[in-house]
Amino acid sequence: MPYTPDFGSPNPGDLTKPLAPDPSRVRPYGDTLDDGFVQLSFTLPVPPGPEAEEAALRLLRLMNLHDPSIVHTRDMQNGCTFFVAYGACRETIDYASIKVPKAQSVVLDKKEVEAQVTIETGGRPLRVIGACTGTDAHTVGIDAILNMKGIAGHKGLESYKGFEIRNLGAQVPNEELIAAAREFQADAVLVSQIVTQKNVHIQNLTRFIELVEAEGLRDRWILVVGGPRITHELAMELGFDAGFGRQSFASHVASFLVQEMRKRKQLEA
Repeated sequence: MPYTPDFGSPNPGDLTKPLAPDPSRVRPYGDTLDDGFVQLSFTLPVPPGPEAEEAALRLLRLMNLHDPSIVHTRDMQNGCTFFVAYGACRETIDYASIKVPKAQSVVLDKKEVEAQVTIETGGRPLRVIGACTGTDAHTVGIDAILNMKGIAGHKGLESYKGFEIRNLGAQVPNEELIAAAREFQADAVLVSQIVTQKNVHIQNLTRFIELVEAEGLRDRWILVVGGPRITHELAMELGFDAGFGRQSFASHVASFLVQEMRKRKQLEA
């Protein structure tokens, strides 16, 4: 029997108007509001053919997707098949009840940050050093935050007056970053982690914090970590002061740094 969606609110029809779902029971939106339709892709270690498609459909049903369909397959060679599939999700989420830990700072515009830096540092540069550490060779994240060019029209910290930046690049050992931060007399240390297979980023970030604490440097620096799978909650659990994930830009980091500096000065007073 085909799945008939249980509409929590009427389909608006006019796509120029904002949707008005019930925030206490939200489900995916495909063609019409609350229809539950999702698209997903995956690879199975089986050769292409009718048996492979049936295996994929059975797996989708085990995922509790109703009336699933396979819309695309591709031979990945070596006995593997790639699938693109659709299905309908019955479950809903109480969106109104969700509370996600975030870095406690107001995002300031560039001029506000630059004015605040002068106050918090007494006129000297705010020194920020960063690197993509461990075996991770991807600099796109740290470059987006630190370099003048930035990303997606958001200039990096090098473009902010009152900031002095040092970008060590990729595959920097934790020990080397810590030594460089001491020599640089850094106020803040930024760590970027892009590669997360087998949770290698957790191991590397844990080791970094252990080294910082072992050298008695934890209170000297503001420690920030960023990456596509980084959340503020994870960063706090690992021992950092803040974490920034996807859709984070230099303005978010700069705002946090100046406000964290102010908070620390007030605690010391």
